Amino acid sequence: MKVIRLRAGKERSLLRRHPWVFQGSVDKGKADAGETVRVESDSGQFLCWASFSPSSMIRVRAWSFDEAERIDAEFFDRRVRRAIAVRERMPIVSNARRLIHGEADGLPGLIVDRYDDTLVAQFLSAGTERWKQTIADSLMAATGLGRLYERSDSGVRQLEGLPPVTGWLRGEGHTELTIEEHEWKLTLDVQEGHKTGYYLDQRDNRKKFAETVRQYGLQRVLNCYCYTGGFSVAALAGGAAEVTSVDSSGPALARANAHVALNGFDPTRHTALDADVNQTLRDFIKQGRTFDAIVLDPPKFAPTAAHAERAARAYKDINRLAFKLLEPGGVLFTFSCSGGVGPELFHKIVAGAGMDAGVDGFILDRVGATPDHPQTICFPEGEYLKGLLLLKR
Repeated sequence: MKVIRLRAGKERSLLRRHPWVFQGSVDKGKADAGETVRVESDSGQFLCWASFSPSSMIRVRAWSFDEAERIDAEFFDRRVRRAIAVRERMPIVSNARRLIHGEADGLPGLIVDRYDDTLVAQFLSAGTERWKQTIADSLMAATGLGRLYERSDSGVRQLEGLPPVTGWLRGEGHTELTIEEHEWKLTLDVQEGHKTGYYLDQRDNRKKFAETVRQYGLQRVLNCYCYTGGFSVAALAGGAAEVTSVDSSGPALARANAHVALNGFDPTRHTALDADVNQTLRDFIKQGRTFDAIVLDPPKFAPTAAHAERAARAYKDINRLAFKLLEPGGVLFTFSCSGGVGPELFHKIVAGAGMDAGVDGFILDRVGATPDHPQTICFPEGEYLKGLLLLKR
């Protein structure tokens, strides 16, 4: 077993069971991509078993902090079954869910979602790439399913020195699927959709939005960065009279329109705009349009903390414009999925946007990802999605 020796004082994060070791913390030792290594402090103290990533700034990702544990097929089988067992205890009102959420489930670099009878996996680190076939076997055995599609096409793999890979890893067949979420039906294509096919992390927030629309009698709704219209369907289910969905993807908007029809809503209550969100918000202000509820669910503006300042300006701008378009007594449901923007900073950004727009609001709720996308106390970086539900005063 190859040994990675850390610099003096750099063992503290591993002693706190944080799973990452950055390049600058390594003093001695090398290994092949994805190879299991023994990580020690500068005094030779065992810290963890880990995978080695020679091309990444995150040089080491911990598999286990138990010196007696072997990293083998049985290890991955245990971790996979444990993650799935946790989800079976959660109150998930859907036939789609996240089964494995990377570091939170002790499998850094691995994402696995289940959409009805199909699994979709992302192998995002050198370690998971090396153990891919073993992990696939464990997934099929633990779920009893026969289809596993690989969507290892995230840009994160480039940082690991890995090429993008997509296609059937187990089984074959159609990639177009229909899932149920709360009382709605939604469709996706695991081959073409964002991430693994859909944004399951917003499941409960879509339900909350439907309830908020109903409770406050919100009639005119604007859904920005709507993707395939999950929040638009939720707004209609909550009783909104008219919903405008804005996105720069024609295919996504076509699916949003299809979702309106699939769930039995009058298509005349829904308008899909293929346009830039920022420019659309400015155009609506010039036109004198207003809305009773606005959803802002933009893409990741800040992938790391280094991008936070630039991202803050972008988040502030769209929230300022949304505040101006919102009727008094209206609701803004605003999100950031940027890991580089923490909840406190996001709150400050939105507060600054409100000040610039000359408005204030009540915070009705603070939300995050669904429970099947867990954050652990040892890995705060896992809190990527954060949202504020605001009532304009």
